[in-house]
Amino acid sequence: MASPENILLHLSEDEEQQVREVFARLEERGFPSQKQTPHITITFSPAMADHVVQRAAELLPSTIPAPFRREGTVVFGTKRKQTVAWLLETSDELELAAREISALNPNGRGPRWIPHLTMGLRLPREIVPDYIRALDELTSTHLKELTAVRAAYWRPRTQELTVLAAADSTADIVTKAN
Repeated sequence: MASPENILLHLSEDEEQQVREVFARLEERGFPSQKQTPHITITFSPAMADHVVQRAAELLPSTIPAPFRREGTVVFGTKRKQTVAWLLETSDELELAAREISALNPNGRGPRWIPHLTMGLRLPREIVPDYIRALDELTSTHLKELTAVRAAYWRPRTQELTVLAAADSTADIVTKAN
């Protein structure tokens, strides 16, 4: 299955590096490597409709930078592979914007949004309890607050990232990853 297109939020370089350090320490303990770029997904689709991207470009600039607070750890999935994530809370403004964007996505989940940062993707179900325990042990108590500094539209098939909003005024940038 190809990765879906996403409207997502990126952390600052410093916070992204802190998350990657947690990934590395988990891997050192023998857990599966986590290669994903740390991000917070607003909505995803096999092919994102243009009107969804347009509305995201209208709504998200006023919410960036977006503060998040880590409120717990959650497990997504009911089958053999599961995902472990930090459950996040954010501002009412971003919550409402994300729900509107999600509701516009024909392939979305309606006006629902569970803000989270994936810390363990597609983990075998039997290691999830140990993974959560190690995640708790390895995560700094200072890593409670996160800030999304960029909103973007990511198309993995073509490796194109379109910045929809940025804290440093770099919106309208389209980049291709190598």
